[in-house]
Amino acid sequence: MVKRFHVTGNCVPGKHYMVDTSNKIEKIITDYIQPGCYFTMNRARQYGKTTTLNLLEQRLKSDYIVLHLSFESADEYFKSSLNLVEGLIMDISDSLQHQNVSSEIIQEWNSPVSERFPMRTLGVRITNLCRECPKDIILMIDEVDKSSDNQIFLSFLALLREKYQKQLLEKDSTFKSVILAGVYDIKNLKLKFHPDQESKNNSPWNVAVDFLIDMSFSAEDISTMLREYEEDYHTDMGIDTMSNLLYGYTSGYPYLVSRICQLIDERIAGSSVFPEKKDAWTKAGFLDAIRILLKESNTLFDDMIKHLYEYPKLGYMIKNILFQGVRYTFEADSQIISLGIMFGFLKEKNNTVIIANRIFETKLYNFFLSEEEGREQFQIVPDISGNQFIVHGMLQMDLVMKKFYEYFESICGNSEDKFIEEEGRRIFLMFLRPIINGTGNYYIEAQTRDKTRTDIIVDYRGQQFIIELKLWKGQQYHHNGQIQLAEYLEFYHADRGYLLTFNFNKHKKTGISESVCNGKRILEVIV
Repeated sequence: MVKRFHVTGNCVPGKHYMVDTSNKIEKIITDYIQPGCYFTMNRARQYGKTTTLNLLEQRLKSDYIVLHLSFESADEYFKSSLNLVEGLIMDISDSLQHQNVSSEIIQEWNSPVSERFPMRTLGVRITNLCRECPKDIILMIDEVDKSSDNQIFLSFLALLREKYQKQLLEKDSTFKSVILAGVYDIKNLKLKFHPDQESKNNSPWNVAVDFLIDMSFSAEDISTMLREYEEDYHTDMGIDTMSNLLYGYTSGYPYLVSRICQLIDERIAGSSVFPEKKDAWTKAGFLDAIRILLKESNTLFDDMIKHLYEYPKLGYMIKNILFQGVRYTFEADSQIISLGIMFGFLKEKNNTVIIANRIFETKLYNFFLSEEEGREQFQIVPDISGNQFIVHGMLQMDLVMKKFYEYFESICGNSEDKFIEEEGRRIFLMFLRPIINGTGNYYIEAQTRDKTRTDIIVDYRGQQFIIELKLWKGQQYHHNGQIQLAEYLEFYHADRGYLLTFNFNKHKKTGISESVCNGKRILEVIV
């Protein structure tokens, strides 16, 4: 069977190229299952939760009875407590039959439910099942946040909690371990159903331990998938180089890693520019896959945009991070920060909130910039007629910078509006984007982005351009900026860079000049 990269539905060993997560699976078993922990596996959408549960089930089923359920298409279960109980009894009965549990146990499990006390009936059934089965029972429920009535689900959680606590006192028998998987943390379920109302963190799931397993892929993890692919196709790709590229752009977000690989294998390889697989599995092929990914509509990006509209405060925070260089201190109890991290858009680094990865960052920039293009105050449309910025397929970055200078001076040069000072970087990106759109990529170096400095890296058909954007803070600060850019160019093995300085002083001196700093040639533009 020919294996493929897979991003829709469950990944299956033997059918799909997959990262080897066996170490993570073993750690979940030793740290959580064997000690009998109850926990929630809440991670962002398409983060490998279902695949992890499937692999965990396969690993556990020789030693345990595993009840693997899903609420993905169970809306009718949450119309009443009776519906939920009867639905769970049917699903668990199905699972017991597939694991060769005795017919007597299954028959008792399937006996009629009390219509007056359905939850009480379910509790008794769980007790009897766990006492009579020859093996300990693990309960897994995927898509737990798909329930349409929060209160009924909370009642179910309360039942599980009560039985867990009684079992600790040896007054009851219940599941050895319970795993609930979904995007939303159980304590934040209210946010999903009533995003405009005040949050009430009253979930009865305080028996759950913190799930600390990192489900993102490291560069080393990614290399296990690429090695498997390389054994089949012998592309002579640099596995370590390609793994680091994938990690560098995705920070190990499982869907993004697999989707980029899928694009390289199925869309880039065989194209006129990259006719063979060995041609596609290169940095140039990788960057072409990034270009396609950022232009496409997929469920992950659609979900991202939907959440930005649902939670405007989250969008406001992200825009401040991207365009203003605002640094937000990480605070786990902040509702907006926790939402951004839960959705996978944000992450914590050195006690600061940052965008989770380069792909998300560029997608968010593109989204916000596309919205800004409709504003009447600035119609930032560079003259791209005649392809003046592209010569023989190569981007003329010197011309881009010079034309931006002309544009900015004519439109904004004499303005003393504070808005211009705050929006300078956004204006430059709105000018740059249509020039490289469809062929090139850009991203912002997060480590250097703050209120006074931003480094933009542009990739265009194998060329790489480093542009530093700064606010004018005096001559010495400007000189330091030249040194910083030279050091950055050295890191990227580039000989030429670009320094764009926004000077909003009343007696400013603007213009374009060339300089050399530490052996690096720099085109300087001051507007």
